[in-house]
Amino acid sequence: MTKEYRFKGISPEAKLVQGTFLAANSKAAKQQLAKVELRYKLKIQSFEQKRDWLYKVYIPGKKAVSGRQTAYSKEEVANALRRMGHEKFKISPVLFDIPSKPSLADVMMFIKLSATMLRDKMSFGKILEMLAEEQPNRGFKDALQQIESQLKAGAEGREVFMRFEHIFGKFPAYMLGLATRSGNMAEVFDATGKFIERDMEIKKNVKKALISPMFALLATIAAMIYYIVKIFPATAQLFLKYDMPLPPLTKNTLLASDWLSAYWWVLLIAVAVPIFVIWRWWATPKGKIWRDKRLVKLPIIGHLLHKSSIEIYFRVFGTIYGGAGDNIETIKTAAEACRNAWMEERIKTVTIPLMLKDGMGFVEAMTEAGIFTRTALMRIRTGQETGTILQSAQQIATFYEAETTYKMNNLVEYIQTLVGLVVAIAITFLTVVSAEIATISPPTM
Repeated sequence: MTKEYRFKGISPEAKLVQGTFLAANSKAAKQQLAKVELRYKLKIQSFEQKRDWLYKVYIPGKKAVSGRQTAYSKEEVANALRRMGHEKFKISPVLFDIPSKPSLADVMMFIKLSATMLRDKMSFGKILEMLAEEQPNRGFKDALQQIESQLKAGAEGREVFMRFEHIFGKFPAYMLGLATRSGNMAEVFDATGKFIERDMEIKKNVKKALISPMFALLATIAAMIYYIVKIFPATAQLFLKYDMPLPPLTKNTLLASDWLSAYWWVLLIAVAVPIFVIWRWWATPKGKIWRDKRLVKLPIIGHLLHKSSIEIYFRVFGTIYGGAGDNIETIKTAAEACRNAWMEERIKTVTIPLMLKDGMGFVEAMTEAGIFTRTALMRIRTGQETGTILQSAQQIATFYEAETTYKMNNLVEYIQTLVGLVVAIAITFLTVVSAEIATISPPTM
């Protein structure tokens, strides 16, 4: 999260100099301060970070009033309370200050409300002030207040919003910054809201198709293992006292139970270690590219994930094309927003260099990247030839949105049916094993 810092120093002319700046963390702030100190030959006297303070004011005959205030020092809060006529109070710093990141739903709500009020001709500064006041998420509230303050001070909109990409996301922050210098802010905000809404829908569909069934399967496997290791042996081993033959299924299940009881740690390591290694590998840049390249080749769901990324790419491209003033920057931003590291890497290392160094056309360079479908390339080529590339990009996004939404819904039903079948087979197995035990008759005395 971006934080605000203040420094005070003495110039070579023996004058007091004071300034503030923003930095991601204290290390970056110290590096930036060192540059300022070297450039202006200052002798730094103090360096403070703006932070939150908790205060409690004691009023005679009334209940104590508590509050929270952002300031550079405890003395600033104390002086502010004294100016309000308070003499007895207690001030303490916030020791554990970890503001939570707002959800995509919160960001989308902010963008939609902003678009509505912009269409009502309300100033953007007033919109930021109102929405910050009503924002329950403190991290988001602080970000909106800082944005309003910096825009009012004359800072460039794109630069301001990109400082808070950890709040909005990279593409929304880029778009909101672009909107501040566009002729129609409401239209750009609406397009950004549509992107976030569609992004949330894609994530929700993927979760329904993959994550929820995975947990259902894991729960079923865990229940079977618990039954085989704990419940089944308690019953089956009663018959071993009589040294009587057991039915094949019962015998094999009992052997599996004994093996799991003795070597459960081997099974745990065999499952946990590969998962941990893959998870750590996927966290690296090369691992993300390797993962996303193979995800789009998965049977059944791979082509839907691929087309969803193409949809997002052209939705972003169509939204900012012509408004960014730099088509290479537009291509790069769309690649970063498409949610596929492999596609992003191919566009940055193949498409863009071919356009810049070899002077190749946009569609030809995209074809060389080998990541777009034939349908998308044919439609964007037609748009390039007829001068309607913006409309073509929007049509591609709309087409793939309709296709992936329909097919993803069908896929979710198909996967849920398969998971239900696996659960039914597991229940049938447990029922048959339990019924087989009931058929065993111990010898009479």
